[in-house]
Amino acid sequence: MEYWLPRVAGEAWWKECVLYKVSDSQRRHIESLKIDSLSGLDLAALGRILDRNWHDIGYKAGLSHDARHYLKEVLMIRNRWAHAGVDAYPGEDIYRDLDTLVRFLIAFDADDDLVERARSERDAILGKDNSTAPDLPEAPIPSPAPDGDDATSFKIGDMVCTSADHEKYGPVIEVQAGSEQHRYKVFVDKSPSWYYESQLELMEEDSNELTQVNLDTFNALLSARQIQHPGLSTLYSLNAARIDFIPYQFRPVMKFIRADRPRLLIADGVGVGKTIEAGLVLRELQARIDVKSVLIICPKPLVTENKWVNEMRRFDERFTQLDGAALRYCISECDMEGEWPDQHAKTVLPYSLFDDVLIHGTDSNGSTRRKKSQKGLLDLDPPPKFDLVIVDEAHHARNPSTLNYEAVRFFCDNAEAVVFLTATPVQLGSDDLYILLNMLRPDLVIDKKSFEHMAEPNPYINQAIDFVRGGQSGWDVKAVEALERAGNTPWGERILKRNPDFQETVTKFKRSGLSDVDRVKAIPVLEDLHTFSNIINRTRRRDIGEFTVREPKTIEVEFTEEQKVLHDALLEVQEEIYSKIHAGKSINFMMTTIRRQAASCLFGLKPLISDILNRRTEDLYEQEGSDGYAPYAAEVIQVLEEKISGVVELASRLGDEDPKLRALQVVIRQKQALENNKLMVFSSFRHTLSYLYENLVREGMRVGLVHGGVPDADRVNLRRRFQMGPEDSEALDVLLFSEVGCEGLDYQFCDCMVNYDLPWNPMKIEQRIGRIDRNGQRSEKVIIYNFITPGTVDADIYSRCLMRIGIFERSIGAGEEILGSIAKQIKDVAEDLKLTAEERQEKLQQLADNEIRHVQEQQNLEDKQAELFGIRLPADQLQQEIDNASSYWLSVSSLENLVRNYFRQTFKDDNEYLLGEKPIKSLRLSQERRELLLSDYRSLPRIASTANKQWEDWLKGRDQHLQLTFDGATAAEDASVAFINPLHPLVKQAAKFVGNMGAKPIVTLSVVDDTCEPGDYPFAIYEWSYSGVSNDLTLQPIADDPVLAERLPLLLEYARGLEINEDDLPTDNVFNDLDGMHFELWNNAKNRHVDHTERLVSHRRESLDTSHGARVALLEEKISNATNDKIIRMRQAQKNNADMDYKRHLSELKEAASKADITSQPVAFGLIRIIEGSKND
Repeated sequence: MEYWLPRVAGEAWWKECVLYKVSDSQRRHIESLKIDSLSGLDLAALGRILDRNWHDIGYKAGLSHDARHYLKEVLMIRNRWAHAGVDAYPGEDIYRDLDTLVRFLIAFDADDDLVERARSERDAILGKDNSTAPDLPEAPIPSPAPDGDDATSFKIGDMVCTSADHEKYGPVIEVQAGSEQHRYKVFVDKSPSWYYESQLELMEEDSNELTQVNLDTFNALLSARQIQHPGLSTLYSLNAARIDFIPYQFRPVMKFIRADRPRLLIADGVGVGKTIEAGLVLRELQARIDVKSVLIICPKPLVTENKWVNEMRRFDERFTQLDGAALRYCISECDMEGEWPDQHAKTVLPYSLFDDVLIHGTDSNGSTRRKKSQKGLLDLDPPPKFDLVIVDEAHHARNPSTLNYEAVRFFCDNAEAVVFLTATPVQLGSDDLYILLNMLRPDLVIDKKSFEHMAEPNPYINQAIDFVRGGQSGWDVKAVEALERAGNTPWGERILKRNPDFQETVTKFKRSGLSDVDRVKAIPVLEDLHTFSNIINRTRRRDIGEFTVREPKTIEVEFTEEQKVLHDALLEVQEEIYSKIHAGKSINFMMTTIRRQAASCLFGLKPLISDILNRRTEDLYEQEGSDGYAPYAAEVIQVLEEKISGVVELASRLGDEDPKLRALQVVIRQKQALENNKLMVFSSFRHTLSYLYENLVREGMRVGLVHGGVPDADRVNLRRRFQMGPEDSEALDVLLFSEVGCEGLDYQFCDCMVNYDLPWNPMKIEQRIGRIDRNGQRSEKVIIYNFITPGTVDADIYSRCLMRIGIFERSIGAGEEILGSIAKQIKDVAEDLKLTAEERQEKLQQLADNEIRHVQEQQNLEDKQAELFGIRLPADQLQQEIDNASSYWLSVSSLENLVRNYFRQTFKDDNEYLLGEKPIKSLRLSQERRELLLSDYRSLPRIASTANKQWEDWLKGRDQHLQLTFDGATAAEDASVAFINPLHPLVKQAAKFVGNMGAKPIVTLSVVDDTCEPGDYPFAIYEWSYSGVSNDLTLQPIADDPVLAERLPLLLEYARGLEINEDDLPTDNVFNDLDGMHFELWNNAKNRHVDHTERLVSHRRESLDTSHGARVALLEEKISNATNDKIIRMRQAQKNNADMDYKRHLSELKEAASKADITSQPVAFGLIRIIEGSKND
């Protein structure tokens, strides 16, 4: 390489052929050690460099294709030996490695002595002296296991595991006697493999004996089962994020995990919390699969403000943010390696980076056609496949002719799961909604016509749901009539009537005497028939009710005469300066900032006035005589300078009297007299905030200041002090905020705020108020003080527009686009200096009236069409659904119990290692005990996450103490504590250890209950694993009393341990009888499941064939009509994706039909004593 690389790349060979080809870690190593020659690099780096430059130098150097193959093999051998453990390496593997090394040396024309030495080492493994390389002998025909002293340790049929990894286990299927060690063929990982005797261990057989355990151990076992085997019917994200529990935010999560494909459009209103909902979806996915890669696409301002990076920290996730260079690097790595680079596996990508070159690539001349030298996204083969793609403000990709659309569609077509977030109105006539759904589910929403037909059955399905839910007399007849009307629509005739769930439900309702239990069970089945229920989630602010009452109070503070003179003079001089610098051009927008600054706080602006005005006069000197500018005589500039001096003089004579500050101090003192004395003060300008801070501190008030320049850690600390009670010496009573300063943290413990000045953008106002008017606000109302100075533009905007819109009284529920339109129109009116005050007021009032009407029209239309896209939920049903999806064994107390049980079993003592009674606890472990946990941690699958890294660092470190909590709300308050939840590695390794105890546990319990007859009841709990169209896992209680069996999961939550003699435990015969009952229940359930799966697969296959045919026909028509090469290429890629998508889903359906089954196994036994009474007794 030292010979060829400089000849290929010239003087830049080190940079282009070495630094650009090695991995990031290798590059950092090279730069840190200042390595500048190939001789300073290790084998791994040299091998990678040669492999990456193979096409440039391999064939020129006369190396064959086999040489590259042996190069890759040698690098794999190097990696394997670099990570070898202390166990003996199999001689057969050593031989193969040495044989590969010999072939590698020959291919690269190595020195003969070196080749001969490698051959000798290789042949010595087989005990031969010849220098040729014999083939490995084939395994002889197995001989029977010898007797006597030569007897083998294992026999055919024994269950064994490998000594190196106990997770690799299987039965011995063949035995081969040997002179040194016997060999065994073991069926491991779906294939037979040979092992030497020293590599295997006999597995302990599961004991059929019942082992009596206490209630804590029993609950720990059930927690372990649920963590190790997630089911569709259980939510794992309920306590898995640093957020407050808000029920409606789990609606999209439940839809997502129950959908036939993991794709969802979340079209919630402003302030509902779409980003949190997307994070919960991520958490739920992580409980079920190893989510290694996540891509978030969003507008650039959200990248600039680190919004998604900060939000993902609530979920203990660390994301990178891509700029242009980083994205080009990712594309290049993906092109060369076939995979997106690991360091950006979880990343945030702004729409603004999607340009034509990045999407379609370039050739060497910069053209976007023909042969490419820089590949674009669409050229990548294979394309990057993310486990989850989140598209924020997805309406930015609603235009099919834009690059945003092409890029988003490309990532979505190749992703496992996709979530769209948007404020697009959910309306049938909306092309935006159709385009988004077509991009999200092209297999389902094929064209605009099918989209419209899909909605037609939904009003009738909603009627049926209402009848069933109400349960009034004749509900079944009315429900059948509504369902039949749904089936008679075009979509119903083609799709709905063929759905086995639809057929079964109609048949069931036509029978008489249906029980209330069956009636209630039918509701979720009907909801799944709703064509959009599992692909759209729409929660509007008014659907969930206002969090609290908003009470705006206007504080009008007139300018003093001196302030008025200074205000007018400042604006007049600034306007004159701009007019001369930008002669003949509009200066309206240039005046915006100074007008708002002056209206905000003249006293804060006073020290800056001279610099603001004088830096513009310098522009006049610089522009004198320049092309495009009129030269100004020195006399003109001198007059301006005199006017500036006059303004500065007016500022210096302003005095100390500030009525606006005095009014604020009055508000603060009034607030200090109340029990909740916290007050937030907002301003858009730092000069105002600095002035207020200095003056309020001088008055002895406890004040903090937060703006965009304050580090995150300081913001968190200031929030902590602001939340403290007034009696605490560290507490802050007033917190000053800029716009950026309030991002990312919530302050619902505060119920009063001051707008010292007002943004012209209603969205900014909504964001300010949203810091306190949010779920968790304890006060019945929040007070919003708006400080206004009459005679300013701000005052006109406030009184004529913002107040009329009603944004201070309520969240108006408008989408981001509508609020953005209002903001733009306000700005246009405010910046029009030609308008008189009366004209400006009239225009602002007309603007408000028009937009109020627009918002109301949007809301009315959506109200009328709500049933087309969603299911009407009673107020209490959502909470009931969450309760049904919750598991006691995944609760905070159960996880803590699991961890404590794990410590007891691992450390084999009853010492207390979790210290503290409050939610934040201290885990104290010696180095020896941490090493035991580290060994268990390393047995888990490697997952790249912040929580895993922090846990591993602590286990390896010197600190014996770790602050942790099991409570999500507490974790949200203090980001420094470790958050132990169902996805944390401590819980994962505890579940693995406790869940593999082997023996069958039996527990004895007592519970007070008034629904079952008092007495002792034996019970068993079986685990049912469903396979088919969707896989699920449930715990099935069995008892001879069916009422008790149904209530058992609830009773176990309130049960207490019961001590009884071992002789009084139920006998094997009792549990055998329960097993007989279980068989009958299981057999019936399995037959129903298999039958239902077969009919569902048949229906879905027919639907798949129909939709795929229509989808391909539409794409072929678009290809034939297209004339642009890029469009043709894009459509052809979509057609290829459609074909692959079809084949994949067809294969999945065939597999689902063949594997439909319910496997069961007993996991626990027990005896429960029912004591008469109420659990509240």
